[in-house]
Amino acid sequence: MTLVLTGCVQSQRDDTDTGDGDSAAPSDVNSTFVFASSSDPSGLDPAFANDGETFRISRNIFEGLIGVEPGTADPAPLLAEDWTTTEDGLSTTFNLKSDVTFHDGTPFDAEAVCTNFERWFNWTGIAATESLSYYYGALYHGFAGDEDALYESCSADDELTATVTLTRPFSGFIPSLSLPAFAMQSPTAMEEFGADDVGGSAEAPEYSEYAEAHPVGTGPFTFDSWSPGESVVLQAYPDYWGEQGQVQEVVFRVIDDPTARRQALEAGDVDGYDLVAPADTAALEEAGFNVMQRDPFTILYLAFNQQVEELQDPLVREAISHAIDRDALITQVLPEGTEPATQFIPDVVNGYNEDVTTYDYDPERARELLAEAGYEDGLELTFNYPVNISRPYMPNPEEIFVALSGQLEEVGITVNPVSNEWVDYLDLIQGSADHGIHLLGWTGDYNDTDNFVGVFFGSQGNEWGFDNPELFQALAEARELPDFEEAGARYQEINEQIAQFIPGVPLAHPAPSLAFNERVISYPASPVNDEVYNMIELSE
Repeated sequence: MTLVLTGCVQSQRDDTDTGDGDSAAPSDVNSTFVFASSSDPSGLDPAFANDGETFRISRNIFEGLIGVEPGTADPAPLLAEDWTTTEDGLSTTFNLKSDVTFHDGTPFDAEAVCTNFERWFNWTGIAATESLSYYYGALYHGFAGDEDALYESCSADDELTATVTLTRPFSGFIPSLSLPAFAMQSPTAMEEFGADDVGGSAEAPEYSEYAEAHPVGTGPFTFDSWSPGESVVLQAYPDYWGEQGQVQEVVFRVIDDPTARRQALEAGDVDGYDLVAPADTAALEEAGFNVMQRDPFTILYLAFNQQVEELQDPLVREAISHAIDRDALITQVLPEGTEPATQFIPDVVNGYNEDVTTYDYDPERARELLAEAGYEDGLELTFNYPVNISRPYMPNPEEIFVALSGQLEEVGITVNPVSNEWVDYLDLIQGSADHGIHLLGWTGDYNDTDNFVGVFFGSQGNEWGFDNPELFQALAEARELPDFEEAGARYQEINEQIAQFIPGVPLAHPAPSLAFNERVISYPASPVNDEVYNMIELSE
C-alpha cells in the first residue's frame, strides 16, 4: 500500500468524502498523536512569542481572524468570515463567525476582538520590549503614546462586527493577522490569570500565570498540561465550531537531539517529527517511514551586531561576506533541496531582486579587505550560536557553526564561540546588545515582503544594532503601497539597498523535512508551518 502525505487540506477532504481513502473511522483509531518537538515552548501565550515550537502548539489552541489557505502562505478567512477595507486603507470591518466560544465558555464576539487589539496596543514596560512583543513592535511600530504607532482604534459595531482603524495604510495588515502572535485569546482567562503580569528583564523575562498554565483560545484543542523539559499535552475541544477530526489527544514530546528524535520514531514512541537531519532522510525512507519535504519559505543568515565596534566597519562586513562559501555549507550540513541565498527573502516573495549585489566566495578578497580595515594580523570576533535545537531554517546549528567558523578562520578571523540553549539564546540576541556575529533565521509567516525585511530591518533593534534612517524610511513607505507591482519594484530597490549596507550574510533557503509513522496517512504540511492537528488522517 502506498501512503501519500499531502499539504493540501482540501484534497484530503475530497478524498475522504469519496470513501476510497484508507483512514480509519474515529472510533477505530488510536486517537493520541505524539509529535517530537525540538524544544520546550518559550511560553503558552503566543502574543509574547516568536519561536516556532511555541507557535506549533499555539496554532492548535488558538485561532486568529485570518488563517492561511491550506498548503500556501496566502491569507484566508478564519474567525472572520469576510472583511472590507475603506478606499484610504485605514479602516477594515470584519464580519465574525457566529456561535464560536473560547474554551472557557466565553463567547467570541466583536468585544473580544477589540479586547485583544487594545491589549497589544497598551502594553508597557517589559511587555513592550523586543524580547516579548517582538511581532507587534516590528509590524505595528509602537504602542499607546508612540508617535509612530500604526494602530489607532477598534470598535465593536455590533455583536459580530468589529472595525479596526489604523493611523496610516499597511498593505500587509490582513496577512499579518494570520500570525499566531495575533490570535484571539479569551478576555475572561487573560484577566483572571493576569496575562500581562510579566516580570524579570528584557534579557530574562518572566511569564505570567496565564502564559505558563492557562492559555485559552477557540481552536480545536484545549491545553491540558505542560511538564517543562518533557511534554505539552492538549485535548480535543468538544464544542469546537469546526471539524474535530480523528485526533483527540496531542502530546508534544520534547526531544532536543535530532538523533534521539529519529530513534523515537523508529521505536514507535512518537508518530512524527519535524526538522529531520539531512543524513537521516534516505535511511528513514528505505525503512518504510513517510518522509515529506515542505516547500522552502525560509532564510538562514549570519547576522552582524553593529554595536560591536569592529562590525561597524563596512569593510569588515564585506570581508566576512566574501569569506563564506555557501555552496560548501549547503553540501556539508544542510538538507537536500536547500538553495543558496543572495538576499533576505525567498525568490517567491514579491520584490525579489534577480540582479542584487552579491559578495561571492573569495577568500583572497576577504583578506585584502581585512588588511584595508587595519586587521592585516587578523581579527577576533564573538560568534554566538544556539545548541540543542533544530529550526526549519537551521536544522543543525552546531554543525553550521563549525562549518562557518572554519571558513572564517581561513581568512584570518578567529572566533570566540559562545553557545546558549534556545530560549536563553533568543533572549540574549533580541533582548541585549551583548553578542557578536550570530546564527539566526526565519520561516516566513505569510507571503509579504514586509514579513521578512520589514521585520528584520524596519527599525532599530538589539539583534542588528544599527541605526539606518534611510532604510527604515524606505521600508515604512513600501509597506504602505497598495499596488502589488509598485510595491514589488520598490522592494527590489530596498533589497539592493540592504545588500550594499551588508547587515549580515544571507546564507541559504533550507527545505525542512518531516518524518512520520506509516499510520499517518496525511498531514497538513504548510510552508509557513500552519499545521493544525484536527486535519491529520490516521489509519489505525
